[in-house]
Amino acid sequence: MLNLTPVERSALRAEAHGLKPIVMVGEAGLTPAVMKEIELGLDSHGLIKVRVFGDDREARIEMYETICAELDAAPVQHIGKLLVLYRPKKDAEKTAAKSGKGMRMVTVVKPSPSGRSKPTVTKVLLKGNERVTSGGNIKRAKKRQTSTKKSTLA
Repeated sequence: MLNLTPVERSALRAEAHGLKPIVMVGEAGLTPAVMKEIELGLDSHGLIKVRVFGDDREARIEMYETICAELDAAPVQHIGKLLVLYRPKKDAEKTAAKSGKGMRMVTVVKPSPSGRSKPTVTKVLLKGNERVTSGGNIKRAKKRQTSTKKSTLA
């Protein structure tokens, strides 16, 4: 189980306030499918809410502890039938690759000029400041305009 300091827990509670529950636990309880969905939610979001339908408070506390122990998550908050869980994201590397920085491979499909033959398909490596237009051409981003006033003041 992951341990949090009171300051971290407080910040996570504030962040979780606006979230909606992404996993609902029904009368069947913690089935393997529910545990898998909770794990997927933790992997992709990091901080999630889980709603437990059931009136037994002791059962909810037991579920909360079981989820945290099995999935190596930190308990953030348990209010009524809502459980808030936290685990650092595992796909942080994937999101860094999608941020648009660096080079990326793009498939460009250009229609034939006559319209009767097959379109041409090419794979192109784009730099961070390049984009593909709707016609299939590669364009570089324009340089940022700088203020003439700022350049004279400096």
